[in-house]
Amino acid sequence: MKLSIVVPCYNEEKNIPLILERFASVIKRDDVEVILVNNGSTDGSGVVLNELLPRYPFAKNVKVEVNQGYGFGVLSGLKNAKGEYIGWTHADMQTDPSDVIKALEIIENCHESKIFVKGDRKNRPPFDQFFTTGMSFFETILMGTSLWDINAQPNVFNRSLFESWQNPPYDFALDLFALYSAQKQGYKIKRFDVIFPERLHGSSHWNTGFEAKWKFIKRTIEFSFKLKKELKNDI
Repeated sequence: MKLSIVVPCYNEEKNIPLILERFASVIKRDDVEVILVNNGSTDGSGVVLNELLPRYPFAKNVKVEVNQGYGFGVLSGLKNAKGEYIGWTHADMQTDPSDVIKALEIIENCHESKIFVKGDRKNRPPFDQFFTTGMSFFETILMGTSLWDINAQPNVFNRSLFESWQNPPYDFALDLFALYSAQKQGYKIKRFDVIFPERLHGSSHWNTGFEAKWKFIKRTIEFSFKLKKELKNDI
């Protein structure tokens, strides 16, 4: 298996059929697997997955009984991945599954294993872009390495990076942890433009207004200081 891509799904019953159909339209090879993680969903996501997955030979399901965070769902999928390269993207259709194939093509054209490919979001609302820019500057200054658009998708990299991780976070800080660990281990970071449209179905589980953003900022800052203290000399 060349690539395993994890898609954490928390209450995404309406988006799951769309993302499976989109993956089916862009995967033109038999060495790519898609791991959809039912991350403790309380809607009909599990029923939809059980009904639809037999129709898509490239896809499989991992079930998390109780939601412990976005990062935990991703990590649960990565532990079941068989690909030489692994990574994740979102289930909300704001990042096109075709971007995963673009990331794989970038890797194959580079002909080196220590490469970390990540999207760079475009077409975002001004306030969200302002928020991302501010957090990017903060993280870059604090951590002493370039950390830009940290939560952009997809993330794709050699599985050896994942195997080196110790105590990765269970929440959205996983994106920061992954990018920072790649930087510190000398991975070549390759970014490419991804279009970021409005969500088709459902609503964000964290980006619900200024108060939610402020909570996200506080959690990220707390984790960043912890990461700098505990891992800067160890990763």
